[in-house]
Order: sequence, then C-alpha cells, then structure tokens
Amino acid sequence: MIYLMKLLRNDAVELVKLFQSDPNLIDEYVMETYEVIDEVEDLIKSYITLRPLDDVLRDCREVRERVRKGFKGRLAGLLIAVKDVIVTKNLRTTCASKTLIDFLPPYNATVIDRITAEGGIIVGKTNMDEFAMGSTTENSFFFPTHNPWDLSRVPGGSSGGSATAVSAYEATMALGSDTGGSIRLPAAYTGISGLKPTYGLVSRYGLISYGTSLEQIGPMARNVGDLALLLSVIAGHDPRDSTSLYVDEVDYTRFLRLTPIKNYKIAVIRECIEEGVDKAVLTSLNRSIYLLESEGFEISEVSIPAIKYALPTYYIIAMAEASSNLARYDGVRYGYHVRVEDRLWDEAYSEVRSNGFGIEVKKRILLGTFVLSAGYYDQYYLKASKVRKLLYDEFLKIFNQYDVVLTPTAPSLPPKIGEVITDPMKLYLSDIYVCTANLVGLPAISIPAGIVDDMPVGIQLIGPKLGEGTLINIAYIHEFKTGLKNLTPTVVRPYVQS
Repeated sequence: MIYLMKLLRNDAVELVKLFQSDPNLIDEYVMETYEVIDEVEDLIKSYITLRPLDDVLRDCREVRERVRKGFKGRLAGLLIAVKDVIVTKNLRTTCASKTLIDFLPPYNATVIDRITAEGGIIVGKTNMDEFAMGSTTENSFFFPTHNPWDLSRVPGGSSGGSATAVSAYEATMALGSDTGGSIRLPAAYTGISGLKPTYGLVSRYGLISYGTSLEQIGPMARNVGDLALLLSVIAGHDPRDSTSLYVDEVDYTRFLRLTPIKNYKIAVIRECIEEGVDKAVLTSLNRSIYLLESEGFEISEVSIPAIKYALPTYYIIAMAEASSNLARYDGVRYGYHVRVEDRLWDEAYSEVRSNGFGIEVKKRILLGTFVLSAGYYDQYYLKASKVRKLLYDEFLKIFNQYDVVLTPTAPSLPPKIGEVITDPMKLYLSDIYVCTANLVGLPAISIPAGIVDDMPVGIQLIGPKLGEGTLINIAYIHEFKTGLKNLTPTVVRPYVQS
C-alpha cells in the first residue's frame, strides 16, 4: 500500500518551497509519483512514452544540485506531463499516430525550454486523439485512455492523457493543446482545471499543427494556483512563432486573490442553457451562479443567436486547416514510409497516408479537402469564415458590458468508452460549448463545479483578449468557496491516506 499524503498532495508552490528547504525531497517526490504510476497506469493508460525512472532521477540530481547552489526556479523539481503533440528533443513524439510512431524530434518546443529553464522535469508524453482530432482519447493508434473517476468512461479529448495523468497524481501539472476544447473538455471530465490562453499568448513553436488559426498550448492542473504558476512560465512572446503576441511576461499567480479585483459582471449565454444540457450539468452550473452572486458578482443572461452556428463553423475551418497541415506527411522526409522503388509517386503517397492515418484523421482530411475545393469554397469555408467574424463581433459587444462569459464546459457527463466513437454527431456535439473560444481567439478556463454520481462536472469561463488574470481571479474564488480542488478520483482512493 502506498500513501500520497506526504508530498504528492501538496500544491506545486508548496512543493517547490519544500524542495528549496530540503532538496533531497525531490527524489522522494519522484519515487512517490512513480509508485502511483506503477499502481494505476495499466488501468488508465495516460502515457504513450513514459520516461524511465533512472532518466528522471538523473534530471532530479541536476536540479537538486542547482537548488543547493541557490537556483530559485519556479518549477524546480516538479514533474510535468506533456501531450504527445508537443515536440521534445530526443524524446519520442508521435501525435498518437502510426505516421510518427518512431519520430525523435531534434529540438524542443519553446514551452518545453521554458519549463526546463525553471527546473521543471518532463515525466513523459501523454496519450491523445490522433493528431488532436477527437473528444474522447479513443482515436489513438496505441490505446484508449480511461477516466480515473470511472474506468468505463472516456476522459475527454484530445488532451485526455494529460488530464488523467494530473487527475490521478501521475504528474503535478501537464501541458495540453486546445483546438476546439481539447484542454477544457478533459479537464471537466476528470475533475481538474484547464486553461486555453488567448491566441498568441503562448508560443506555438514546436506544436505539431492541426488547426493553425485555432490551436493553443495551455496548462492543466489539479487546482487554479498550479494552473496560474504554469501559465506564468509558458506565456510570453516568442520570435520563432509568427502568431506570437508582443506582450510582456506576467506573473499570473498575483491574481490568486480571495477578494475580487473588481465588481465583476458575468454574462450567461441563454442559448447554452436552454436545451441539450443534462440536468446534472445544469444543476451544478446554477449552484455556481448562486455562489458567485453571493460574492457580489452581477450575473445576467445574454443572447447570441449566431452561437448555434459555432459548432459547424468550427468543424469546417478545423478540417480545412487539417487538410492543409497534414499534407506534409508523405512518407519521404520522416515518419512512416513504404517501399518507393519502381513505383509511381502517387501510389506510394496514397499507401503511406492510407496505412499511416486512422479513420478519424482520414475523415477530416477528406472533408477539409472537400470544403476547400473549387465550387464548394464559397459555400462552406468562406461562409464559415464570415460566421467566425460575426461571432467575434458578438463577443466584443458582450465584453463592452461584461467581464466574463459563463457556460457549461460540456453538455453531459462523460460517455462510456465506445458509446460515441462510432457516432460522429454525438462525438462532435461534446465540443458545442468549448469550440467558440477557439473561433474567436479568446481565453477560456474550465474548473470543477460539482460531483454528480461520483463524476466531476465542469463550468467554463470565457474572458476578453488577454483576460487570463480575470479568469484566474474568479476561478480561484470559486475554487475556494466550493472546496473543489485537488480532487481524488476513484482509481487512486485506495492509495490515499485518510
């Protein structure tokens, strides 16, 4: 029997303070983490590539010696999981696809360099839907990931491996990527917090692209404080990323205040709560609304009729960009390849892509190519781009009067494994409330709002451009008032000391 209480139950900031006072605790913390991994990983399948314990302990020794010499890294000694769509030098990066099954990147993504510069240690690369295309983490070439609250359910996607690793104490924090809710949806399904930053706030250099104009790397953690800490490390301008914003680095932990920074006005989108939302989700949402009102926040309903077009708009644009971005996987330069001698180029190319990509990826490439084709471009892609601009304008109007927008994160509790994977409409509908923030490039956070039938329920806060501080302040107050932080999922409860 193992016990998590000694070190793993501490918040990240508390752990770093402990390591500063006694650097030897870093090794003990790593050993505790790997004990948890040994117990639960075969059940939940968070990692595609888990680094060997000896390699991680070697990194620990380096950090430990730096700490003894006065190093004050904000993440010094912490284990961080990384979604397998973010490149890591000499550490396999697969995008959960056969196409990249043996790909060893020759460089690090900017976010990885920022983490290691602060003393963070990468523990492994987490499972995901192939090329981030999915909402359940079942569309992986390797295996599906299981929700640590109920092993028969999905953890959400596409950052499901990162979410389960954090939720089940297999890592203290994690990086995910969010193209249409891929951080927030699994955060809600697994009882943790996840944030999609403003488009351009966090460098995309080293993120293997799916939807270039939509996707962002973001932090995932068991509490809002840890989330703010990791965001502080990874945010900031990067000259290697042409989409990176010219912004000063911000310490987002300064927004972790139990008093509101201002008298917040919160808008609830009427169309997001009128129909299609499970009673359990709506009950948790209403409980959060009452709580925030009791804190003096002004909450009103607003209407955005055009939001009903957000989901089809998102999928048209995302699939079109996927068609373009994935054209590079030709089997010639790197990745999965086949025999090319004495064969026509298009035959070899077709075989590589037919065998290298899974069904969902091929489906999205085909649909994306179709909406970009001559004769259909105006009917689909151009029209979707106009709706995207309309939605952006609607949110600008709202943020002239309100500070944040509040919605459910997901319309229902997580489905059972296998329940929606064969039904595209049910699968895509899980993104209905989260994809809008990607279309308009705004920051959004999902935080726990309740536990229903022993399953977590999340709510989403959407902020104005560069409004991460506001989101963190409100989320922190909500977390404190509800006590919904550092939640313990079912799979690890036998190992937690009472």
